[in-house]
Amino acid sequence: MVIPWVGISLAEVVKHFKPTSNAKYVAFETLNDRKRMPGIRRGSLDWPYREGLTIAEATNPLPILAVGLYGQVLPNQNGAPIRLVVPWKYGFKGIKGIVRMRFTDRQPETSWNMAQAREYGFYANVNPNVDHPRWSQARERRIGSGLFASKQPTLMFNGYGDEVAHLYKGLDLRRNY
Repeated sequence: MVIPWVGISLAEVVKHFKPTSNAKYVAFETLNDRKRMPGIRRGSLDWPYREGLTIAEATNPLPILAVGLYGQVLPNQNGAPIRLVVPWKYGFKGIKGIVRMRFTDRQPETSWNMAQAREYGFYANVNPNVDHPRWSQARERRIGSGLFASKQPTLMFNGYGDEVAHLYKGLDLRRNY
């Protein structure tokens, strides 16, 4: 689904904070408020929700920190007050309700990787050549195309290969899913 996000460039935010050369990753953490977020009591994930990107991914011009969509302030259900949008990665990398961001020299633990490492890797690039352990990712049905619309081939990096493939040069994208 194509969403007209309103936000600021993550690369510009990183540049503003001038991380040292020791910083290899950006770690994000979400709001953890059991009173306002009753669903987190279910225990399927260890809260607060955590995500991370490499510095190279975070400084690519495509990711944004979204504060709105469709020209409006970002509603709670879409990740207010601020959420990450990384268009070439799977949706779970788009952490919502961000309240903390830090630079680190170590690959940060991420929520889905901690919960199911066999199914959710750190990189989580859209890669139709690597199936999820329980389903194929080679074909997709676009949201909004209708329940009975035919599937189409999934594009590598969600169609952003020209813009991001260089970030993973030399990285085994099958092993580092």
